[in-house]
Amino acid sequence: MQISDYIAYDALGLADLVKSGQVSAQELFETAVRQIEDLNPGLNCVVHEHFDLAQAALDEGLPEGPFSGVPFLIKNTGLDVEGMLLSTGSDLFRDMVSRGDCTLVERYKKAGLVILGKSNTPEFALSFATEPQAFGPTRNPWAPDHGPGGSSGGAAAAVAAGILPIANSSDGAGSTRLPAAHTGLFGFKPSRMRNPLGPVAVEAIAGMSTPHALSWSVRDNAALLDATAGADVGDPYGCPPAETSFLEASRRDPRSLKIAMTLKSPVGTPVHPEILERTREAARLLEDLGHTVEEADDAGYDAHALKDAWRVIAGVNVALAVAARGRALGIDDPAARLEPVNAEWVREGAEKTGAEYLAAVNQLHATARAFGRFFARYDILLTPTTGELPPGIGEMAGVGTTLDAFYNRFWSHGPFTCAFNASGCPAMSVPFGVSSEGLPIGVHFGAAYGQEALLFSLAGQLERARPWFAERPPLDRAGFTAKSGAAE
Repeated sequence: MQISDYIAYDALGLADLVKSGQVSAQELFETAVRQIEDLNPGLNCVVHEHFDLAQAALDEGLPEGPFSGVPFLIKNTGLDVEGMLLSTGSDLFRDMVSRGDCTLVERYKKAGLVILGKSNTPEFALSFATEPQAFGPTRNPWAPDHGPGGSSGGAAAAVAAGILPIANSSDGAGSTRLPAAHTGLFGFKPSRMRNPLGPVAVEAIAGMSTPHALSWSVRDNAALLDATAGADVGDPYGCPPAETSFLEASRRDPRSLKIAMTLKSPVGTPVHPEILERTREAARLLEDLGHTVEEADDAGYDAHALKDAWRVIAGVNVALAVAARGRALGIDDPAARLEPVNAEWVREGAEKTGAEYLAAVNQLHATARAFGRFFARYDILLTPTTGELPPGIGEMAGVGTTLDAFYNRFWSHGPFTCAFNASGCPAMSVPFGVSSEGLPIGVHFGAAYGQEALLFSLAGQLERARPWFAERPPLDRAGFTAKSGAAE
């Protein structure tokens, strides 16, 4: 299959070609592998290649699912795929191999996706820059001196570069939506527990981390959530059942919506003026489409308290995982094998008391209450996705700085997104062109808990009004060659 033909289709389009017999799943697999071999040396977006396992799945025969034959990547944190490495971007976990599939991966496979390997992520997914010391930085297909954001940066770079049309991501503070904004993609974070995390885990970082996907098209993202959503056996709680299929919702325009727009960073940090202008441009488009947009100062939650709480919850959760890995390997001080900032964060987390952790969790609940009140008055909250343009390589790395300095930069880069993780509400980043430097910009939309269908309906309307599928990164001008993939 020619690359030009391959990248002309979204995931559902490729699956239709397989179903009609115009191409085979084997051809799609070989084309994706060729793309990885050509582009990954320069992008460094795939860190664990498991082509043998993908070939074995093809040889065994794929189920007849909505994505049958479509190549796919799993983010290198959180989700187990039997026989695949799960190093979580860390030297400490470098040799860890999953012994079975988690529930979400089982559903991916049932949908017919062909899993090729693992995409790059920062160590423990604790950064908005995908630059793990253990595996090296991922570069942005739009500009090799910049990163694609994090923590789903490898997935974003792979999709943006045309290696595959959709990839798994996860989002604990904005980690799907920020990379989407930085690479010109559509990124969607579902409501808490819309997708399962079982069969072992119940929730990640107190329910804030939600897995789903980055894609070129809205319909791919919606159809994938149709295929994976639903409670797992033994889940202590779950999302309200969807009233319609998300794919169907994406095909129809929403009713006239009451939208609040907030342009100020909730933690008082600067927002890049071109990002602000693109957000205002999105507001004007929404009004042209028949919606009402009102400026609002904030959404009524305490962003500074949430910032403090997220640091506690993330630190304690990672400290537990690191301690367990240390015991398994017989290492007395496993934190010594981490990146300097994360080592400081883990040691801080290990010293937190139960009372401090509970107070942090209660702050998440307070954010959820505030959002509940806010979305009783508005249908949608519109903000920038990020405070800054895609970071330069090395600007947000977890070395050469302190935890305090790193964490403040982390929040100034992505001040708008975390409240949706804390509250459990769904949110999405929609591509909205590029800056004067040619760097992608995204705008952010959030809705009340359980209202994914409303967001997909709005996303589909925006995609039809202002299509972005053909807005691809200039790989030749960015320095990525078709033959070697190397940044020149």
